[in-house]
Amino acid sequence: MTYRLFEGKQHASSYWKYRIAPSDHLIQQVLDFLGKKKGGPFDLAVDVGCGSGQGTVLLAKHFASVVATDVSPAQLEVALQHAQEPNITYRECVAEELPLADGSVDLMTAMSAFHWFDRPRFLQEAHRVLKPLCCLALLNYSIEMELSFPDCCSQTLNQVCKQFYDAVQPYRSTHLGPGSNSIELYREAYESIPYPDKEWNDCVWVKRSMPLSSYMGLVESFSSYQTLLREDPQKATQLSNNISQRLMSVMKVTSMETEVGVAVKYFYILARKPEEA
Repeated sequence: MTYRLFEGKQHASSYWKYRIAPSDHLIQQVLDFLGKKKGGPFDLAVDVGCGSGQGTVLLAKHFASVVATDVSPAQLEVALQHAQEPNITYRECVAEELPLADGSVDLMTAMSAFHWFDRPRFLQEAHRVLKPLCCLALLNYSIEMELSFPDCCSQTLNQVCKQFYDAVQPYRSTHLGPGSNSIELYREAYESIPYPDKEWNDCVWVKRSMPLSSYMGLVESFSSYQTLLREDPQKATQLSNNISQRLMSVMKVTSMETEVGVAVKYFYILARKPEEA
């Protein structure tokens, strides 16, 4: 069963406000993989574990219709508040039991969500609903982001960030396996997918400029910090305030609205269902 996290309304709102969606370039890599043997036009994409929908909207212009699913009513409520694309439908359901017909889907995506699923059951469900020669795309990124700021030592800046990541590491869910991020979990999934036509990429940088306050909002939206916040709100708030002050000190600025460069490292699995499966 999908782990039921990120379901509070405030947390869902922070997802929409702060989370960094895949770049257009990264989405195009997925579409290029799909188009190698399938060819267009593309009928149906399904975005599983869509959260507040930032990734879903990137698919809408490439498909006749998109179905976005999530187990959290709060996340779907936020997604619907921001929905502009008429060809997107949102459905509340678990990732392992999708309300879709066998062999009906051109592309199934899970963007920063697959690690929370019952992974073997989800992969079976993906196999069931995908059309032959169509594709599964599993995307995620690491919490260890890199900051940059003009005339500032990036190494010093990122040492402060690393201390934040290290401080929340003990609160990381055991469902995600050992280590500081879930990349090994995705590697294992890649090896377990029996399709001969598949692709693994563990380094696609997506860069954004944002206020320092938004960077802090982003890292505070991660499950490890949210766990600390539930267990010890005072400790979590003190940690966030301390890191914020230290980052401003290194940058020699006094406002959390100062723009900073944020680089996020994505990794992904692309896998094509065989013509005869």
